[in-house]
Amino acid sequence: MLDYVGRYTHRVAIANHRLVALDHGQVRFRYKDYRDPDGQKTMTLDASAFIRRFLLHVLPSGFHRIRYYGFLGNRHRAATLARCRHLLDMPLASTPVTVPDHRDRFEVLTGRSLRICPNCHIGHMLPMAVDTDTSMSPAVVNTS
Repeated sequence: MLDYVGRYTHRVAIANHRLVALDHGQVRFRYKDYRDPDGQKTMTLDASAFIRRFLLHVLPSGFHRIRYYGFLGNRHRAATLARCRHLLDMPLASTPVTVPDHRDRFEVLTGRSLRICPNCHIGHMLPMAVDTDTSMSPAVVNTS
C-alpha cells in the first residue's frame, strides 16, 4: 500500500523519462495535450523558464503535500482509528503522543525557560491576555 500511495504523494513535478534534451540553455520535454487526439507533444523552453515553471510545484516551507481524508480526517480521527484497531485486534493506544510547544523547544535549544520569571527566577510566567490595542503604537512617518 505504501508503494502505491507513495507514487502519488512523493512524485516530482516532471518525471525524468519526460525530459528529452538540454541543449544550449534550452530544455525540451514531452507533455500530454488533452485537446489533441494524438496526445503526446514536445515543448522547448529556456532553462530559466523551465526552472521557474518547475519551482511553481515546490511547496513553501511549512506547507504539507498530503492531506488526510477518510478515516484519517480530523473530525472523526480518534473514533475511526479506535474502530480500525478494534477490527484489526490491535491494542488501543495507551498514552497519547504529546508534542512539545515552542516554550519547551526554546528551553532545549537555549537552556533558558520561558516559563520562569526573568526577574525573580522563581515565579512562573502565565499568559493573561494579549494586548491588541494599537492606539499607542508609534505613527508611521512618510519619508518619501
